[in-house]
Amino acid sequence: MGSYILAFDTANEVIAIGLGRLDVVSRTVEPVASVEVEARRASNTQLLPSIDGLCAQAGVAREDLACVAVGRGPGSFTGVRIAMATAKGIASALEVGLVGVSSLDAVAWGAWSGGARGELLVVADAMRREVYPVRFALGEAGALRLSSDRVVKAQDFAEELVPGSTQADKRAGESSAEGNASEEGASVGGAPVATDCVPSDTGEGGLLVTGDALCKYADLFAPAGTLLPEEHWTPTGEGLLLAVQAAWQAGECDPFDAARHNPAFALPVYTRLSDAEENERVRLAKADAALAGKRGSKHVTMNDTAIANARANGEGIAYKPLDARHVGAVAALESQVMGSDAWSEALVADELGRADRVWWAAYAADPKMPLTAEAPLVGYAGGWVVDGDVQILKVGVDPAWRRHGIARALLARVADDARNLGARTSSLEVRAGNTGAQALYEALGYRSLGKRPRYYSDGEDAVIMEGPLPTITLASVPNGPAAKEAPAATARPLILAIESSCDETAAAIIDGEGTLLSDVVASQVDFHARFGGVVPEIASRKHIEAICGVCDDCLERAAAAAGLPSLRWRDLDAVAVTYAPGLVGALVVGVAFAKGAAWGADKPFMVVNHLEGHLYANKIGLPDFAPPAVVSLVSGGNTLLVYMADWGRYQVLGATIDDAVGEAFDKVAKALGLGYPGGPVISKFAAEGNPDAIPFPRAMLHSGDLRFSLSGLKTAVVTYINGEREAGRPLNVPDICASFEAAVVEVQVAKARTALQETGAPTFCLGGGVAANPMLRAAYEKMCAEEGVRLVMPPLASCGDNAGMIAEVALDRFRAGKFSPLDTDAQAQGDLEQPY
Repeated sequence: MGSYILAFDTANEVIAIGLGRLDVVSRTVEPVASVEVEARRASNTQLLPSIDGLCAQAGVAREDLACVAVGRGPGSFTGVRIAMATAKGIASALEVGLVGVSSLDAVAWGAWSGGARGELLVVADAMRREVYPVRFALGEAGALRLSSDRVVKAQDFAEELVPGSTQADKRAGESSAEGNASEEGASVGGAPVATDCVPSDTGEGGLLVTGDALCKYADLFAPAGTLLPEEHWTPTGEGLLLAVQAAWQAGECDPFDAARHNPAFALPVYTRLSDAEENERVRLAKADAALAGKRGSKHVTMNDTAIANARANGEGIAYKPLDARHVGAVAALESQVMGSDAWSEALVADELGRADRVWWAAYAADPKMPLTAEAPLVGYAGGWVVDGDVQILKVGVDPAWRRHGIARALLARVADDARNLGARTSSLEVRAGNTGAQALYEALGYRSLGKRPRYYSDGEDAVIMEGPLPTITLASVPNGPAAKEAPAATARPLILAIESSCDETAAAIIDGEGTLLSDVVASQVDFHARFGGVVPEIASRKHIEAICGVCDDCLERAAAAAGLPSLRWRDLDAVAVTYAPGLVGALVVGVAFAKGAAWGADKPFMVVNHLEGHLYANKIGLPDFAPPAVVSLVSGGNTLLVYMADWGRYQVLGATIDDAVGEAFDKVAKALGLGYPGGPVISKFAAEGNPDAIPFPRAMLHSGDLRFSLSGLKTAVVTYINGEREAGRPLNVPDICASFEAAVVEVQVAKARTALQETGAPTFCLGGGVAANPMLRAAYEKMCAEEGVRLVMPPLASCGDNAGMIAEVALDRFRAGKFSPLDTDAQAQGDLEQPY
């Protein structure tokens, strides 16, 4: 076992890296080497080369590392995820523990190491004119945290520190927002800066102030105390190592306990929900019936699509944040299950919309119920986030719906939101006689701390319980049919590929014969369903949570398929990942993790264009498929026709000038209140409708080129839906879906026919999630038969985003020796005509 720890942080514009030697007897971390690098939004390109360089400089090999430590934030969301994903990849490949430390604690320990003593305020930049403020006491023994993580407006916090200080200059922070780094002994934005880390009796109030928020708000916080020199405003390698040492000595971590510090368990510190979730909470707290999504209104809320989606999929239960429209139902269920301790409707309503409260509800989403029928509330749970703990206020489930896992699911969702609001632990009270509930809480990791005598209105005692935050696990499932059994001697190379371009976290392993030994995917659809589409910030967060589990499952399944007792990162020959195009925040997670794993396992690294992956997906269904061919790529983000002259040689013949086909399906489904994703549910209704019922437009059908346009069609359908509702006529959902789908298919097929005729290609194939649409597939079959060309279609499971298709591309990349450097970054856009 190694005896070194690697620690790094990219929560802001500086990359901090530290290498330390671990002493298990004294529980100390001796700094060996450290470096701080100006990143300037280039952390993903500079982090691993900097780590590699520091290890080489210090003479520390990968196998010498016993543990990895990472700054969890708070800070730049993207920056924190770059460090976290890279750390997860390195720790997973090295099979060592991953310890998370606060980036703000690292700043405080760095200041302590520099000689600062007294009360210290760390104010980190949270963007949006907000800051993350945390207080510490710096004594001779070290840095002691005095407050929890939170986010607050910079000006409001300055006023909180020194009342009246912001009135003199309401524009404080604006004038200094563009200020550059100053020389020692100079000033920043006119504020005095200490030339050394000095004792607390200097400066007004004796408070020392540091943190990268001073780059913008030095003038704002100068009245509160003395600003430390700029070299102490951001985490340092030594500060990170000291933070780990403090946690180790306090028994909060053990760098040598890899099981306790499984990389999958490490998560960033966010302190707030995504914008979509914050806006949703405000909207759902309003009692206005139309805003709450009253059926019959022309407004169908994004939140209601969660119920529609659960109905369409036959899932039985839908979970969504509690809204004001259902407060009465909660109060009624409260009186049924809580007796004399039940909250009134007014008390429940008062909870909604509060920034420190989280409330979720469960609804019976019977797929047999009419679309317009109200889904009954069958459970609810709420929590209050305070000082890093979420206090569970209520958990109630309809007696008729118990033993369906509803309480457990509700608690996990409350905890998930609470974690994003800065909670680290959970606590609750439960009746002493409610042994069933106590057993549930114990199964979730809660432990009893004692009793509160006669706590309830009837005099019964309350058992006080405390535990970790329950988690929601994105289950990885096999993608498509079971992997083929590999020959006794598995053909080399073995390549693990990762896909994270949108809302699917996927991994696959391919061997040298082109056999997919495993192909697994974890879907986030449930987390996006209530918004009617993918929320990029939520997607990025869920990728961070899921990626370790997905890759672990992928390795286990591949080992079983190959008849091996195990398959480890070090047994692979290369690691590949989707790098473009897609949601850049989602791509960043996959790229950073894959690079970290490749570095940790000391294996070659390769990147793949996501669209090229969809072209190669046709090999999954038909291994002998080969170009030349015309390919229709139709998905949620892309609609284009491609001529494949050969593998790696592509010409884009035409693309959409506005919306993609999948995007149009999602928006029409949202307008109808059918749920997300829109494609499958629209196809389901369309099968029962008349495709000629409504003459929706065929945009650009006769444009004379191979371009597409879906925006006008989408608008026409939404306008028709709203017109029918305003006229008081019931919607014929099957006819609307069938007519819309027919308009889409007619244009797609006509353009594909023209492309085949112009290129003379002997083969036509599909790619992308919409390629699973049954009406589209049937129309292409008919067209190809008429044109006398071969039709190749990927298996249904390989139409959507998956890692098997990325692995197929990676195998060719490996054979051609087309490897990528560790400074490669994710890209929102990618040129298919130059895929690498």
